[in-house]
Amino acid sequence: MATYLDFEEPLKELEDQIAQTTEIGANTEVDMTDKIKELESKLSKKTKEIFGSLTPWQRVQLSRHPDRPYTLAYIDSLTNGEFQELHGDRNVKDDKAMVGGFGLFEGQTVMFIGQQKGVNTKMRQFRNFGMPNPEGYRKALRLMKLAEKFEKPIVTFIDTPGAFPGLEAEERGQGEAIARNIYEMMRLKVPVICIIIGEGASGGALGIGVGDRVVMLENTWYSVISPESCSSILWRSWEYKEQAAEALKLTSKDMKKLGIVDSVIKEPLPGAHRDHEAAFNAVKKYLKKELAELAKLKPEARIQARINAFSKRGVWK
Repeated sequence: MATYLDFEEPLKELEDQIAQTTEIGANTEVDMTDKIKELESKLSKKTKEIFGSLTPWQRVQLSRHPDRPYTLAYIDSLTNGEFQELHGDRNVKDDKAMVGGFGLFEGQTVMFIGQQKGVNTKMRQFRNFGMPNPEGYRKALRLMKLAEKFEKPIVTFIDTPGAFPGLEAEERGQGEAIARNIYEMMRLKVPVICIIIGEGASGGALGIGVGDRVVMLENTWYSVISPESCSSILWRSWEYKEQAAEALKLTSKDMKKLGIVDSVIKEPLPGAHRDHEAAFNAVKKYLKKELAELAKLKPEARIQARINAFSKRGVWK
């Protein structure tokens, strides 16, 4: 059963009316075609109205929607199941919040890496709600180095509320692991594309977020802190999360305007959570084009362009 957010309730009401009208037409001899068309027209108009004027906080809610596709769903679609997951950081253990491995995309081998949240309560606990420990970032780096060794492009999917903040994570060097990834990713000789498919929070996102192209899906966010945490720091309460979301300028539109990301991948109406296939196809189309473009550049040119691009980010005039 589909899950509806508060601002999506008008759509649910119209969809329920269409289902009931369709059922009446099927169970009686009354022709309900015109009525169904009228309701479908209202639904289309209402969908465009709601999703054409989303607030930053509503986009944050959409990025966390439980029906939204996660990393493994994207990988499975892009590779048609031709994906071999690799495990472990060769030091501590295999972090289930970070997944990665080689997959076949459009006839070429690609290293796919990303955070995985889990599709139900049990899986979310198993995946630590998509919050990697240091070994998760070290596993990601090991896989990136493996891709570099075999000259295969890298695609990362970012979807995390942040790196795991537990004491044990800090004891094992959470900050160092993320910093090391940023440093090493900047110098990778192979093409790297980073796609924010949900939440892009803090260093947890940056740990796999340095590439030749950094892009966001339309209904995602990217920021140093979540609106709730920002609200709790500034107002000592989570009640001001909507104001915080507005002030943080964390939406894909804001990030593109500020030059933090290279482009925005448009989502189908009314969002990736309602049409997985359309979202997968949009990402596939983008990757196909950009991987071909990046393959034309020499490694030295790609690295220098990557360094130049990130050096400009955050500079305010």
